[in-house]
Amino acid sequence: MPSIGTAKLSVIVPVMNEAQLIETVLERVRRLPEPKEIIIIDDGSSDGTTEILRRENEVPGTRVLFHPVNRGKGASIRTGLTAVTGDVVVIQDADLEYDPAEIPKIIQPILYGRARVAYGSRFTGRMEGMQPLNLIANWIFIWMTRLLYGARLTDEATAYKAFAADLICRMPLQSTGFEFCSEVTGMALRLGEKIAETPITYKSRSYAEGKKIGWRDFMPKIYELWVWRFRKVELLKIPVNAKALD
Repeated sequence: MPSIGTAKLSVIVPVMNEAQLIETVLERVRRLPEPKEIIIIDDGSSDGTTEILRRENEVPGTRVLFHPVNRGKGASIRTGLTAVTGDVVVIQDADLEYDPAEIPKIIQPILYGRARVAYGSRFTGRMEGMQPLNLIANWIFIWMTRLLYGARLTDEATAYKAFAADLICRMPLQSTGFEFCSEVTGMALRLGEKIAETPITYKSRSYAEGKKIGWRDFMPKIYELWVWRFRKVELLKIPVNAKALD
């Protein structure tokens, strides 16, 4: 890992139908002081997002990859990983439930060598607007992670996840949807990685405002937490971003 101040950050932004917010999200990410690249994946948008991102693709330090049809958040992140050239990877959702200004503190454990995986925890920070059913689902994910892996995580399902690039780009990820969170958590813990957590702020939006994750995503996430507890994890010999690093 390069020294603090010279480490390059790769911000992966999966996007689907966020025409109203995507420019604001990108503007806030670009304010970050860290050396960085922004990798955006347009996941088959149909609301004008694609046209906006074609313009953003011309901005230095920004690369946009396009899925012609919607494939899911996990598939978008995996596509983004193939383009990573940085030292630290962080996932930034395009709906502003998570504030990009908090990225620097989330990645600190990785930069200081305390962990290779770092999560932003909504449950130890400040959380607004999460619906009761979503809250129950999150508690179930936390409980399962503790029971299956013995990991004292406070927020397994947080979307703010950061990784050392040489780790995440070598994970044999397969998920296509929101179950990515459970898959990558299970793999990391099975590999013996410590997951550092940092309190963050979180403001949930409603389904009327465009929130996309729902109860149809519950069982795939449960499955991923369960299956990776008993499946051997072997890192890829050739990272998925090998061509990007040439």
